[in-house]
Amino acid sequence: MKKKRYLVTGGSGFIGSNICKLLLELDQEVIVYDNNFRNDKNNLESILRDVTFIKGDIRDKKKLFSAASKVDSVIHLAYINGTKYFYSKPDLVLDVAIKGLINIFDACKKFKIREFYLASSSEVYQTPNKVPTNEKEPLKVPDVYNPRYSYGAGKIISELVAINYGKKFFKKMVIFRPHNVYGPNMGNEHVIPELINKFKKLKNNKIKIQGSGKEIRSFIHIDDFIQALELIIKKGKHLNIYNIGTQEKITIRNLVKLISKLIGKNVKISSSSLMQGSTKIRLPDIKKIKKIGFKQTIDLHEGIDRLLY
Repeated sequence: MKKKRYLVTGGSGFIGSNICKLLLELDQEVIVYDNNFRNDKNNLESILRDVTFIKGDIRDKKKLFSAASKVDSVIHLAYINGTKYFYSKPDLVLDVAIKGLINIFDACKKFKIREFYLASSSEVYQTPNKVPTNEKEPLKVPDVYNPRYSYGAGKIISELVAINYGKKFFKKMVIFRPHNVYGPNMGNEHVIPELINKFKKLKNNKIKIQGSGKEIRSFIHIDDFIQALELIIKKGKHLNIYNIGTQEKITIRNLVKLISKLIGKNVKISSSSLMQGSTKIRLPDIKKIKKIGFKQTIDLHEGIDRLLY
């Protein structure tokens, strides 16, 4: 693989930091651009000497241009993640999504960067028409008044801009849509770590979950996600979109039971109403990523066991 200099925006986050480690393993140069919004810089601790870290906001055009001035490729992850922010800070979610994206594309144009990878999300599908859901599923915003959709809408706008810029300015522009990535150091604002924390704070052997527990998800371990992303970097095709996930589906109630079994604590599960806009099923069709060589290597049982022990 030819040596390149990569700019990874949002590179200190859970997924971003693992991508940086992959790039170093591939003997590439890495510049991390991140404002450390969620205090995630510790994720880079083991590689901080090997990367160039620039603390900056993706909306700061001058600083971003300085960071991008001598790079060959961009992996763009900078975004506001975490469900609580979708509801509490939808204006910030959209501000970072739209201004940040235009700034990074302007930088690519100015410095003639011809390779670009965009991190999208399974949220663009919302409640899909077809399950398993492939990359041709119509993208949608079911209700502009629901702040939750600020996240998915920002990703849809990002994809739309990326495809149209991509046709004109890039030799290789690829979009990837992660589906429920989990693993060490992912933070506490996602389903699996939230549930594990509830077990740690268990009282009266009762755990309350959002929804009925019949909601279905599939999860992918970060190591398998990174395997898929490496394939996209090496074999992904220009202007293509790839789901990254697994088809190992599980209900949230059964997910609680799995964690209960691994921890060795029996619990009673109580349900509650879903947050408005939550989808009842998310399961990707992964035929496309499998065609370029992806194989799941870590099932959910093993992945959660690794997290616990």
